[in-house]
Amino acid sequence: MSRRYRERYIFAQDGLRLFYRDYGDAGSARTPVLCLTGLTRNSADFADLAERLSGDRRVLCPDYRGRGRSAYDPNWRNYDPMVYLADIGQLLAATDIGRVVVVGSSLGGILAMGLAVLRPTLIAAAVINDIGPDVEPDGLGRIIAFIERDRPQPDWPTAVRMLQHALSGLAAKDAPWWERFTRATYRQGADGLLHFDWDIAIVEKLRRSNGAIQDLWPVFGALRDVPTLLVRGALSDILTEDGLHRMVQAKPDLLTVTVPDVGHVPSLDEPAVQEILDGFIARF
Repeated sequence: MSRRYRERYIFAQDGLRLFYRDYGDAGSARTPVLCLTGLTRNSADFADLAERLSGDRRVLCPDYRGRGRSAYDPNWRNYDPMVYLADIGQLLAATDIGRVVVVGSSLGGILAMGLAVLRPTLIAAAVINDIGPDVEPDGLGRIIAFIERDRPQPDWPTAVRMLQHALSGLAAKDAPWWERFTRATYRQGADGLLHFDWDIAIVEKLRRSNGAIQDLWPVFGALRDVPTLLVRGALSDILTEDGLHRMVQAKPDLLTVTVPDVGHVPSLDEPAVQEILDGFIARF
């Protein structure tokens, strides 16, 4: 079966080569969708969603610098949200896109908020997946502990089992899903072993700050006039139920859906969210 996307590269303002998947018809009159991944993830995570949505619109799924098929940055200090936002701006300029629906998972949700600050007219609507202005420190610490060192695996079945054990909060998924997720998490190195498909240095800033992050409430406030759907995993240790309630209080028109029996982060293909999410995006 042929790929349903075009493989594209752009160069960031500092010359780093960045990869993105380009789905759908670039000439469609429907608002394009920009899919932004979590901290260590890459464009492969959005394959199912992008294929669903690209029947009538364009969908862009970038790999941040240091992830997937984008180049690793020799300077770990550039693994920074402001740099990621500049890279996204470069992508939008290269693709001549001035209006998008943003789907942001975890870090991607924070970047969606940042785009609303930097480019108030850019976002037609936003889907924020399991993240909010209050990031639970215990959950963040768990993530840092898992991603801060490589965990080489000898083969794909062993890698699948390791991720199933380490990320049990992702809920009950079938074997093909875990196979796809694992192949989007690892890539084979020159030593024949499977290594994480991200630069371990991406965690350096978080580690040096002891997981402290800036106050995100003013950033979230930039979405006040933007139609927004918030997705939360019921077992999430990053966005708590109390955190969700505070977001609704700050933005009363916020649409919310909680995915049962799922931790951080929902994959957005769960039955509890898929129809709601697709219907929300179809409005734009």
